[in-house]
Amino acid sequence: MNNRQKRQKGFTLFVALVIAGTLLLISTAVVSLAVKQALISSAGSESQHAFYAADTGIECALYWDVKNPSGSSAFATSTGSTIFCNRDVNNLGNQWVVGGSYTSVINRIDFLPDPYCAIVTVTKGLDGSTQIESKGYNTCAVGNPRRVERAVRATY
Repeated sequence: MNNRQKRQKGFTLFVALVIAGTLLLISTAVVSLAVKQALISSAGSESQHAFYAADTGIECALYWDVKNPSGSSAFATSTGSTIFCNRDVNNLGNQWVVGGSYTSVINRIDFLPDPYCAIVTVTKGLDGSTQIESKGYNTCAVGNPRRVERAVRATY
């Protein structure tokens, strides 16, 4: 084997290593991009769940304020109303008792068996105005680092 053949074998090994390194670099970049896109997609989905929880909370409060079967607002301080939102045999919570001298009612609605919840605040002004604010969460665990909050407010 002469000197020239030895150099060519070394050159082939060098080219193979350069190509393998380039392919490894490209595949690492593609995998990194795919992981980031999956995280962004997951965050968008969790944000949507939080918004729907807030929307459900405000719809329940609006129903009881405007369409209460008794004819008057269930949030009036004199009614002594009992309000149920998303309550069934599997979820016996979500019961609000309204009455007394409070002009502001705050309650949490859980959407069992899902981990979502909403905190709804209804404030009645002395001038007859009403403000309902519903904050929805994708999880009720306060310490969860992936907890997302979305809020909806209605004033009339």
